[in-house]
Amino acid sequence: MEKLRQLRRAKDAMDRDWADPDLDLAAVAAHAGYSRFHFIRAFKETYGETPGQYLSRRRIERAEDMLRSADLAVTEVCFLVGFSSVGTFSATFKRQTGLTPSEYRTRHVGRGTALIPGCYALLWAGGFPGTGRDRNS
Repeated sequence: MEKLRQLRRAKDAMDRDWADPDLDLAAVAAHAGYSRFHFIRAFKETYGETPGQYLSRRRIERAEDMLRSADLAVTEVCFLVGFSSVGTFSATFKRQTGLTPSEYRTRHVGRGTALIPGCYALLWAGGFPGTGRDRNS
């Protein structure tokens, strides 16, 4: 029971801090009180995927929401969901969804409400780190 509680603590940290590009395996493992390698094994045994796979999946799910609902460039979405490389973001997105981010937007925009203007989405998300306009500066 204690093992599950520790793993849930780490999973909660990933769910809470998914957009933080500095969220890494060592930080998440520390939430669970495990070494990195023991944490990977225990997490995969419990949840069926590695912590890295889980975090990437969560980030791509958030990116899908943004691409459907906000008028933001793919690059902006990439950084807002915690990726630090557009190439890595695009490859991960395509692997998970079968479409590039641009193809995904083209296929899914227009099926619901109008896109939220990018300036509002950025304001809500806190802007980009390091620009002096984000909530955490």
